[in-house]
Amino acid sequence: MRLVLAQINTTVGDLSGNETLIRKAYDQAAAEQADLVVMPELTLTGYPPRDLLQRPALLDANLAALDRLATMTSRTGLLVGFVGRTGRTPGRGLTNSVALLADGKIQAVRHKTLLPSYDVFDEDRYFDPAEANEPVEFRGRRLGLTICEDLWNDEAFWNQRRYRPNPAADLVAAGADLLVNLSASPWHLGKEHTRAAMLSQLAAKCGVPLVYCNLVGGNDELVFDGQSCAYDAQGSLLAWGRAFAPDWISLDLATAPTISPPSVPEEQRLYEALVLGTRDYLHKCGFKSAVLGLSGGIDSAVVAVLAVAALGAENVRGLSLPSQYSSTGSLDDARELAVQLGIAYDVVPIQPPFEAIKGQLAPIFAGRAEDTTEENLQARLRGVTLMALSNKFGSLLLTTGNKSELAVGYCTLYGDMCGGLAVISDVPKTWVYRLARWINEDSQRRLGRNLIPEPSITKPPSAELRPNQTDQDSLPPYDVLDAILEGYVVRERSPAQLIADGFDPAAVHRVVRLIDGTEYKRRQAAPGLKVTTKAFGVGRRIPIAQRWREA
Repeated sequence: MRLVLAQINTTVGDLSGNETLIRKAYDQAAAEQADLVVMPELTLTGYPPRDLLQRPALLDANLAALDRLATMTSRTGLLVGFVGRTGRTPGRGLTNSVALLADGKIQAVRHKTLLPSYDVFDEDRYFDPAEANEPVEFRGRRLGLTICEDLWNDEAFWNQRRYRPNPAADLVAAGADLLVNLSASPWHLGKEHTRAAMLSQLAAKCGVPLVYCNLVGGNDELVFDGQSCAYDAQGSLLAWGRAFAPDWISLDLATAPTISPPSVPEEQRLYEALVLGTRDYLHKCGFKSAVLGLSGGIDSAVVAVLAVAALGAENVRGLSLPSQYSSTGSLDDARELAVQLGIAYDVVPIQPPFEAIKGQLAPIFAGRAEDTTEENLQARLRGVTLMALSNKFGSLLLTTGNKSELAVGYCTLYGDMCGGLAVISDVPKTWVYRLARWINEDSQRRLGRNLIPEPSITKPPSAELRPNQTDQDSLPPYDVLDAILEGYVVRERSPAQLIADGFDPAAVHRVVRLIDGTEYKRRQAAPGLKVTTKAFGVGRRIPIAQRWREA
């Protein structure tokens, strides 16, 4: 069987645009006389549609588009994801479905069996699971049609399973001789390795070929990496799609040779994910340009590089907002970064308005020493200025805070937290350093020069809101902070378990107290791009007003 995996970038709610992408891919496959074209999960609506599924008009439009697609098909089959209606009660009344279209009509429909309701997923809120799933006869093969999570529950791979059924094994037991999966699997660091090992093992266990078409693109905080793939009945790799870019993967199951997956540094994959997520967030929200503050530090430098890669230098503006505490070196580094990137760059000192506001408040604050209040005033003046440029030029303001700062509240509401997208808010500070070094290594190879000034990477990080300030005045060293953050938030280790792991008790209790006490800030933060297994976003739902503290 000659297959095409059409790894396309769909947009949530853009049914006409998604339909156009589907038609273009199908026409190309039909011209090449492919037997079957496979699309990603929920191809018509985009993924994840979330509460748009409560809009009857969208459901109607998705079904109408499915009918139109069916009528344009010829001998080449098309597997397309859509939202089905069951008309049954009790229940949700909707299904996450796949239709096989060929010869001008809908030949078969199957539904997703396993509906994830963990981390960023909430499919049980909207869909009913399939009650049965039988193979579909097509062009001499018996296709086992599955959707994303349906493959993620094999008992031979997972020690702890979330569901009782194993849809893939059940389909093979029912006679399927080819497993096909339509997927929208979000990326995080290391995800492609887990996925590849799981799919290979599943194909070998079931003893049938397996093809997997994954969505690519950014939709809100989720970034989908593509990397669609195919395995033979022995679990050997036959095809591997591009990462973080649309791709067209054509193969003949009978003649395709085995290959090896690409080997890529983790820093490069992280860079590619953040660039794609930034580009798609802006463009799918209707923005063409971005503005950000350049402090001369490593975080804003990395975000600026990502923004230029995503949007082009002509669509990025950097703004330095020095106070009386800003060092000459920081201003020099910010200016040098702007020159290396070729972006528009302006300097707007905040000391005059800072002194004016302090003067206005002096009678009220009389007798009280300066403290974080005055520090936060500076941060908020910067936020006001950056938002003014965002409004005047129609540019999206990018925030530059990292995950380590967001975790412990080392950021200012309505100040440096102002913005429309928090690009690196799921990137721990230690990873920011790794990413910055990789960026310079890559630019040295390509351009013969560094993009990020070396002092931005090597100097002690500082908010520069008071004389001689450094981050470590308020925080543990970032390698310690990030290790505790990984244990407490990502691996859900208790403070007692972290201490038993060897961490200093005082550091553990301090960091945990800061994490637990700043949920209110994170709830008001700009949306960020999820690139780790547990981000501060829709996948982590901690109450703000709560008093549980664990010893």
